[in-house]
Amino acid sequence: MSLAIVYTRAQAGIDAPLVSVEVHLSGGLPGLFIVGLPEAAVKESKDRVRGAIQNSGFEFPARRITINLAPADLPKEGGRFDLPIALGLLAASGQIPRERLDQYEFLGELALGGELRRIRGVLPATLACRDAGRTLLTPGENAGEAMLAGGAKVLGAAHLLEVCQQMVTGNALQPPVMQPRAPSGLALLDRDLSDVRGQHHAKRALEIAAAGGHNLLLIGPPGTGKTMLASRLPGIMPPLNEAEALETAAIASVSAQGLDLQQWGVRPFRAPHHTASGVALVGGGGQPRPGEISLAHHGVLFLDELPEYDRRVLEVLREPLESGRITISRAARQADFPARFQLVAAMNPCPCGYLGDAERHCACGQEQVRRYRARISGPLIDRIDLHIEVPRLAHRILRGGSPEESSATVRARVCAARERQLQRAGKPNSALGTREIEHYCALSDADHKLLEHALERLGLSPRAYHRILKVARTIADLAGSGTIKTPHLTEAISYRALDRTMGGVRYS
Repeated sequence: MSLAIVYTRAQAGIDAPLVSVEVHLSGGLPGLFIVGLPEAAVKESKDRVRGAIQNSGFEFPARRITINLAPADLPKEGGRFDLPIALGLLAASGQIPRERLDQYEFLGELALGGELRRIRGVLPATLACRDAGRTLLTPGENAGEAMLAGGAKVLGAAHLLEVCQQMVTGNALQPPVMQPRAPSGLALLDRDLSDVRGQHHAKRALEIAAAGGHNLLLIGPPGTGKTMLASRLPGIMPPLNEAEALETAAIASVSAQGLDLQQWGVRPFRAPHHTASGVALVGGGGQPRPGEISLAHHGVLFLDELPEYDRRVLEVLREPLESGRITISRAARQADFPARFQLVAAMNPCPCGYLGDAERHCACGQEQVRRYRARISGPLIDRIDLHIEVPRLAHRILRGGSPEESSATVRARVCAARERQLQRAGKPNSALGTREIEHYCALSDADHKLLEHALERLGLSPRAYHRILKVARTIADLAGSGTIKTPHLTEAISYRALDRTMGGVRYS
């Protein structure tokens, strides 16, 4: 029989749908035809496969060859199909046995000499292959990434000949050895919170943001430590669990940068430049790729100089901030990417940066400041839970003195508070729904009146009302309190004082 079927995986967002590579040899004029919605890189694989087969000492079949990539309505892209196509050709022509092919799935791009080159998106394919009960055979350079999927059967090969030998003997390749990885905290040692002098109010807000998963806005003159504070947030956040680490790594695996194994288990910290486009932030392209908000999944998205971003670019953040997902739709396909990130933004109080500074005079007029603030819409500000002023510090504080709290100390309190939230509702406070807020964030009658007065005075929206309650619940968790008390509520309200007015200038 001149038909062989080899299994592989395509890439669709962070999913890896099964693809059957069906190779049929028939009579007629010699030629090779690939059907099943192949993209340009897949069509070019026939030349790479021909060179790899011939340079590995095999005979390329001089017959009419039809290769069907099923299902036919799923677009296929990249060089990942080179290896399964080559094995299908060799099996259909009787040069290797086909009995073991259905036990494996194959991924890999071939060099003309037969060497296997690394590809993107191996981790999602490994997870899907594990669930299907097959063994995944990948390029050796991808084997370490594939081994992150616990319980998966993985083999790595460097050359087409090694794969063929495995198909003949069944035991030519040994499973790769998992290399020991440094604890995730070691990757953050160079960004310790103790490096930040003073700014205790901002550090307190940073701790609350980490404990409850809240969004944060830092406002202050240039050089007061806003970026330094933001970069310390991942170091005080709770560690990723296995499922979160796998999801984060899967997104990195399908991205243009690929997965760095040294970042396994480390919460992402993404800081795109303010010239970034909307597509760069949310993802896109002809073959949809994850954007910055997805690459920051379970981590931090830091937007420095927030008003300098194009307003239309900032508006694309509104939906994923609420839903935690982004759907990218194109004419030919649609891709879903998770995007549950913490937004940390920083901005100056005015165009020159010195409004309210005790040492330098602000040269901006009120209208200039109003236009500057108007670059950020009210609905976006509503979605940021904590607004913190980061003032200029006295030089004597910068010289040092008493030691500052380390990230490890703060992280212990954050983890204890987060554990209370998970035991109570199974999720961080920032993810509570309306009914859950009513149940877990109950207030006394006196505190209800206090909050209503604050809402009227500050002109806050119902969304801001719910966010104040969630922040108050987090503050109570950090204090080890089972209920929200007046000090917790007043502190939460104080973090919304800049919601509509800041330095006497109102938002649009």
